[in-house]
Amino acid sequence: MGVEQLSALELGQKIKDKEITAMEAVQACFQVMDEKEPDIHAYIQADREAAMEQARHVQQGIMEGKYTSPLAGVPVAVKDNICTKNTATTCASRILENYVPPYDAHVVERLKAAGAVILGKTNMDEFAMGSTTETSAMGVTKNPRNTEHVPGGSSGGSCAAVAADEAFAALGSDTGGSIRQPSAYCGVVGMKPTYGMVSRYGLIAYASSLDQIGPVGKNVYDCGALLELISGPDLKDSTCCAQGPLDLSRLWQRRGQSLEAVAQGLKGLRIGIPEEYFSGGIDPTVRAAVLNAARTMKEGGAQVEYFSLDMVDYMIPAYYIIACAQASSNLARFDGVKYGYRADQTQDLHDMYKKTRAEGFGWEVKKRILLGSFVLSSGYYDAYYIKALKANRKIKEAFDQAFEKYDMILAPAAPTPAPKLGTSLTDPLKMYLSDIYTVAVNLAGLPAISLPCAVTGEGLPIGLQLLGQRFHDAAVIEAGAAYEALRGDWKALRADVKDASVGGKEAL
Repeated sequence: MGVEQLSALELGQKIKDKEITAMEAVQACFQVMDEKEPDIHAYIQADREAAMEQARHVQQGIMEGKYTSPLAGVPVAVKDNICTKNTATTCASRILENYVPPYDAHVVERLKAAGAVILGKTNMDEFAMGSTTETSAMGVTKNPRNTEHVPGGSSGGSCAAVAADEAFAALGSDTGGSIRQPSAYCGVVGMKPTYGMVSRYGLIAYASSLDQIGPVGKNVYDCGALLELISGPDLKDSTCCAQGPLDLSRLWQRRGQSLEAVAQGLKGLRIGIPEEYFSGGIDPTVRAAVLNAARTMKEGGAQVEYFSLDMVDYMIPAYYIIACAQASSNLARFDGVKYGYRADQTQDLHDMYKKTRAEGFGWEVKKRILLGSFVLSSGYYDAYYIKALKANRKIKEAFDQAFEKYDMILAPAAPTPAPKLGTSLTDPLKMYLSDIYTVAVNLAGLPAISLPCAVTGEGLPIGLQLLGQRFHDAAVIEAGAAYEALRGDWKALRADVKDASVGGKEAL
């Protein structure tokens, strides 16, 4: 096994044991980038010199006892909508292509304080608006598992970098599934924490009430270690309401023990499966794979059953109305006056505004700004935006009622495996509907983890989600780790729809 194939925690331990240096780990990542990046394009920018200099500094700090985190010396990638001091942060948009923040986001400060080494900034859908990483102004990212397919989005670059061994872990942002869906497409583990668990200070906003920074890793333990590192209170973010860093002591106690000990994360858990998620447009292979996973969880000691989740039909409309309305407000600041791109040869101030935004934003961003401006306009605010907020309240209540009976909810991460490049952009409505299983988590502010559970006949990953109650992030991670241990190698699990018992209620 090469260095680049180690998990983040395995690498951190080897660095601590002086078997590998932080510089060697960084060099391993860049060697993989040299080979794969021309085809995959997971990064917008990756600075070898800066990363090596940081690695040397961290290595010295590890030897002096300054850095004791389990991720000290581990190379990590950061999504390009998270601010990094003196390094361009573009949101994959022409309008911010030359923007260099004068400060680090709170999560980046936490990474640096723990001794993690930042490799570079990963590609994304422009301003996180998209589900395939094809709307980026900096070029398309491809899925490392099959380069004819998309990696998902908007955190497709972060997930592709981890899947391709170009980073040991990464940070993404999740507004409506933007960590969990690409994690499922790329065969990695990604988590959307409870809203307020991680500071959003330094995250360039898409929809402020929905956005949340989260980790991407090669396994559940890597995700847990990274989330433990970046979570906790921040006085600079009034929406960050965590009382302290996430406590995963129970997870670390079980790690490395027997399968039975790790499986305690599932023992006695009441897991509900929404019936509505398994009807309609779900791909049969996804249906079979997720229900096979449910059977594995039941064999591991969980109580698994179907239930009806109300409000499913309203989730996508409510999400896109709220998200676009907030986006139209948040993106109003990009006007060519204070920073970013400014159009040339304009006649007056208003002409400069119009040309700057017309030339600086891509089509997907423009569509969402227009939709958001429309639903906030006079005469339509009550008819659309207020109704969407009321629907959102009902969606939260539906989940609250479900969690009175269940500890956790099991769902697919996406209705299909990763589509081929170019197919989603030709049918925007289909692309929006692909978020059906993920947006409700953001609307309700819940924690959810996505992890692979099988592959298709073509070798494309299939992912599932585990949803928990607000601020029960540790329980979600423990359950994910237990399933991961019981599942074994997901690449060896073929989703087989020929078995008539798979895909029906009799599977449970």
